[in-house]
Amino acid sequence: MHTFQTVYQDSHWVTPLPQHADINLVLAFGSPELMLDNKLNDELSSAFPNAQIVGCSTSGEIQDDCLYDNSICVTAIDFEHTQVHVVSHSINQFAHCAELAKQLVSQLPLDGLKHVLVISDGHLVNGSELVDGLQQYLPQGVMATGGLAGDGERFSQTTVWHNKRIESGLIVLVGLYGERLSVGCGSLGGWRPFGPKRLITKSTNNVLYELDGRPALDLYKEFLGEFASDLPASALLYPLALQQYGEQEHVVRTILSIDELQKSMLFAGNMPEGATCQLMHSNYEDLLDGAQLAADQAGACFKGTPPELAILISCVGRRLVLGQHVEEELEIIKEGLPAKCAISGFYSYGEISPIQSIGRCGLHNQTMAVTLLSEK
Repeated sequence: MHTFQTVYQDSHWVTPLPQHADINLVLAFGSPELMLDNKLNDELSSAFPNAQIVGCSTSGEIQDDCLYDNSICVTAIDFEHTQVHVVSHSINQFAHCAELAKQLVSQLPLDGLKHVLVISDGHLVNGSELVDGLQQYLPQGVMATGGLAGDGERFSQTTVWHNKRIESGLIVLVGLYGERLSVGCGSLGGWRPFGPKRLITKSTNNVLYELDGRPALDLYKEFLGEFASDLPASALLYPLALQQYGEQEHVVRTILSIDELQKSMLFAGNMPEGATCQLMHSNYEDLLDGAQLAADQAGACFKGTPPELAILISCVGRRLVLGQHVEEELEIIKEGLPAKCAISGFYSYGEISPIQSIGRCGLHNQTMAVTLLSEK
């Protein structure tokens, strides 16, 4: 595996794009405004004529151990022993995310499929339904990792990129094939639950209406106090721990938007009735520990073959809490990787990674998700 990386910032490429016909996959993560610049799309297509170009808008771009804004961070990958097959569809053409997941998987060749990288719209898509559908239709043992596109702190519109398609509502699956590909996955948040557990008494998919029989938004606002006027952005500082009936491990859920009329909250993933949720908080030391442990989980999958590419997808909420310390979580991960390992990624509205304790893929929020790749 060989990689080339560059950044488009301040109206130019920091390292000029080469002409490279052997590149078969390009990851491009960037600001919503630059994503829609057809000139940049044409330049990437010209530089890498045989590559599948995949990317999304973000809440911050990751390259090496640096965080960028108002840029496009590009990682071009030349897999020597791995085949790449990419499919995409828009959620606007389907009634439910599960139907979309089935259609996407049906278009992927399944023979030899080793891993799936998912890049999804982060505003129109129910991430839980998407991940559950992928889990249902992918072959046993094939895991998916990836994330939901971001839009800074605006929560207005996200954009996904697949070759000439750059639009809202798009979901892309990158299928990676071959026995010589090694993959490691890890995810952890570093958030701590506190206060009473609340029972979800009324919800529809990812819309939460009532907790313990009370309007969910009213209850949440009572907790936020003076920060309630800054919703939904202020909710990133206090996500919810969701624990479904019969499961020991919780996942973190973050609010995407609120409905003052219905006193409801829209989340990135489902909030099923009968599950419990609990407020969470964190500090930068706990979040940095979470990033380190996520990288350790992913690295534990490698035996003798060092990782060559790290894809880091972290949540915009973590960025807000970490503040000026945000690049420290990237530095901590880099310290544990080989010097030649390329690092790419973005800050997202949701992270897709296996739930370690139950061995299936899940949608996470407020989490650092690490995917490591190498070829033997």
